[in-house]
Amino acid sequence: MENWKESEILTDSLWIISERDNSGKHSGFYHGNFVPQLPRQFILRYTKKDDTVFDPFLGSGTTAFEAESMNRNFIGIDIQKELVDYVKKNIEPKNNFSHLIIGDSCKSEPFKKIKEILEKNKKKNVQLAILHPPYADIIKFSDLAGDLSNAKSLKDFLAMFADVLKNTTEILEQGRYLVVVIGDKYMARKWIPLSFYCMNEAQKLGLTLKSIVIKNMAGNRAKQNKEGIWRYRALSSDYYIFKHEYILVFKK
Repeated sequence: MENWKESEILTDSLWIISERDNSGKHSGFYHGNFVPQLPRQFILRYTKKDDTVFDPFLGSGTTAFEAESMNRNFIGIDIQKELVDYVKKNIEPKNNFSHLIIGDSCKSEPFKKIKEILEKNKKKNVQLAILHPPYADIIKFSDLAGDLSNAKSLKDFLAMFADVLKNTTEILEQGRYLVVVIGDKYMARKWIPLSFYCMNEAQKLGLTLKSIVIKNMAGNRAKQNKEGIWRYRALSSDYYIFKHEYILVFKK
């Protein structure tokens, strides 16, 4: 707090991020990734050097690379082997450990491995969890049954997500933070508040909601160079264009 005036930590509930940071090891090749500025903010605010960051939806490694660059330990899980292999090839922590696991975060097996990893490194828990799950079935990421994007219904998706939350909470240190980055969906001519349903699942587990941050979706890949089409659709119908997603900050 000595240099709080110079801190780069954002403290408002509306984040306008005009473009994705593609510096360093970050790449926008994977459709499901999110901007590195998000995990950077939470790692800065909620952890210190040598703390452990956990991501149960590893993806293309956005959080992993941020943790590495900021001298944090990292543990990640992804159900897709090719993504885990990709991150393994690109991550080279010098002073911290990084463990990547191929597995289904809905299941208990990967978390048994995590407890062994923590014990081996003389640690009991992780200090921060960052979750960026599929937004239900908006984008299909694989054909694997455990992939949340393959959930057959909203009810099934929420049940699977709740399992991930439960498993994650069990390895999270008391008093530390869990962050969920999630958007809503529009289907059958109605808005589905996916983010708030996910928020409810976290609260059912006893997690305390500390903040809701709204992040703009500038540069959304699905809408790039199609602003006119989306505006016409919005004006000719009775809905508004998605321009945001939610960041839900919980404390255990």
